[in-house]
Amino acid sequence: MTSQQPLDGRRTRWDDHRRDRREQLVDAAILAIRASGAGAGMDEVAAAAGTSKTAVYRYFGDRGELYLAVCTRVSERLVVQLSQALAVEHDPRRQLGAAIDAYLRVIEADPEVYRFIHHRPVVDRSVAADPVRDLSALVGAHVAEVIGQRLASDGLDASAAGPWGHGIVGLVQSAADHWLAQPSGMSREALRDHLTDLAWGGLAGILAATGRQVDATPPIWRTA
Repeated sequence: MTSQQPLDGRRTRWDDHRRDRREQLVDAAILAIRASGAGAGMDEVAAAAGTSKTAVYRYFGDRGELYLAVCTRVSERLVVQLSQALAVEHDPRRQLGAAIDAYLRVIEADPEVYRFIHHRPVVDRSVAADPVRDLSALVGAHVAEVIGQRLASDGLDASAAGPWGHGIVGLVQSAADHWLAQPSGMSREALRDHLTDLAWGGLAGILAATGRQVDATPPIWRTA
């Protein structure tokens, strides 16, 4: 048993090194994407990392595997920002606006990285999860929770909160793609306000139809 310990220690050190090196290469990939655009490939990543393409392939079997690692990094960052935004806000409408704003901030800060993860290379789905799909599901669940709380507080059936929440995520993603592809001078804050008004307006209409009073004033975080 004792004779195996040095081997185990070396294996652990190698695992730590491999994990650290992969993180460094993900950092380099993000830098390469920012510099060269969403079409950046292994050559650009290797140059940004100061190494060879062969060395990159030692840690990532192909561009698809690197793509998944970059998606995971971006997803983790967005989840943190989303959680922080929702923790600060307590009014349901403002929570919805904060969630939309968190998503748009990621796009505004890293448009080429966003394009990279949404124009994915072919990835073997049988062996790898889809971080983009998983992220959309997670954000949709957050939004559904916000809507469900509002419906429940007004004594209404909250069963529609799930599809509405995930539908809003699709709405925001589509509008954000258009905003990024065809910039019209609209600020992130203005887009956030428009999308929040549109999404919350549907719920407000349902509440009004039940005879309940609905606060139709803009959220106090509106900047325009």
